[in-house]
Amino acid sequence: MSMQHDKATLRSRMRAWRDGLGTVELDALSEEVEARVVTLPAFTTARTICMYMHIGSEVRTGGYIARALLTGKRLVLPRVEGGNLELCHVTNPVHDLTAGGWGIMEPNPECEVISPREVNLFLLPGLAFDAMGRRLGYGKGFFDRLLVQSAGVRVALALEGQIVENVPANEDDQLVQWVVTPDRVIDCRTPGANIL
Repeated sequence: MSMQHDKATLRSRMRAWRDGLGTVELDALSEEVEARVVTLPAFTTARTICMYMHIGSEVRTGGYIARALLTGKRLVLPRVEGGNLELCHVTNPVHDLTAGGWGIMEPNPECEVISPREVNLFLLPGLAFDAMGRRLGYGKGFFDRLLVQSAGVRVALALEGQIVENVPANEDDQLVQWVVTPDRVIDCRTPGANIL
């Protein structure tokens, strides 16, 4: 079987599993992920943080967004521009965001564009992850093309059921350094090293 077939199969399985979670359970699990992420030195010391606006059954990000703004961090959110993501500074989500493609809230055109090189920390979505830092996204490559432009720390937000033994990947797929679930923090830089 081809890698694309393997990726499509894993995407379908992970999406079905995640979509099967109830809203109350997903909200509670997301809060547990957040409680672990905000204690990471990469989060506490970051000046500029790029996150995503969650949709569907993704790990919720509303708490991080509020925390970043309350603690004086520069909040950056992506906006789809053609086949790429453009990063924009958001100071007030209520006024700065508008519905974009796929129903995702994204920064409006008036928001200041920020270079990926200025981002200290990326909080990333995905469908599946492994302990080597491989991340399976939705197949468009948006975040892979963005991450290659930055030295910022990459932290994936996940549920325990999204952790698999091996995510199929090629040379264009960008690795993450950390994967955080409700149960553990996986240090992908050191295989086999989990921080509980």
